[in-house]
Amino acid sequence: MSLGLKSKDHVVLVSLMRNPDDLSSHQEKIFEVDEHIGIAIAGLLADARNLCKYMRNECLSYWYVHDSQHPIARLVAKVGEKSQHKTCGDGKRPYGVGILAGGYDSAGTHLFETLPSGEYFEYHAMAIGSRSQSAKTYLEKNYESFGDSDLETLIKHGISALKASSQEIDLSSENVSVGIVGKDTPFYKLSAEDITTHLNGGADVDMQDA
Repeated sequence: MSLGLKSKDHVVLVSLMRNPDDLSSHQEKIFEVDEHIGIAIAGLLADARNLCKYMRNECLSYWYVHDSQHPIARLVAKVGEKSQHKTCGDGKRPYGVGILAGGYDSAGTHLFETLPSGEYFEYHAMAIGSRSQSAKTYLEKNYESFGDSDLETLIKHGISALKASSQEIDLSSENVSVGIVGKDTPFYKLSAEDITTHLNGGADVDMQDA
């Protein structure tokens, strides 16, 4: 499961990583595309890596031609068109992955969801993947306060939404990943120590509403 939420200055992406076997490592679900945009995924990791590589190449090409960062809405539209083409021909299958793309450009913060069908939508907050309904409910009840939230509060809301959908799972820095991007904030992921701090006491924000 992955979720995202945004304020007027920052976007926070949070993912619950799964390991297919007890002896394997957890599969990463949050990736940097460019310094102004990152993605969180739910679905087939191989398809996500394919689309992430495509997005990175588009950003590099835009830098080369225009000497500026790729507008996020236009990049998401390209991903939607590429995904939709996969649904049209014989011998092809749709991409089996949903993507939350969060970033900051000249138009402000953005959080988009792309679907395998090629559709895409912009949200204040969204959760995708299995077991995401409780997280959606939490985000729906609290999203009106996100716009003016500072970064720390936004992270706490993201962790709280994840906890709402993962009450029977032991959350730790090994299976939780948090990505951040925003105004004057190039994309980065929280360290294991910071994630542990938020999980152990810094994430109790309005949990009575979850």
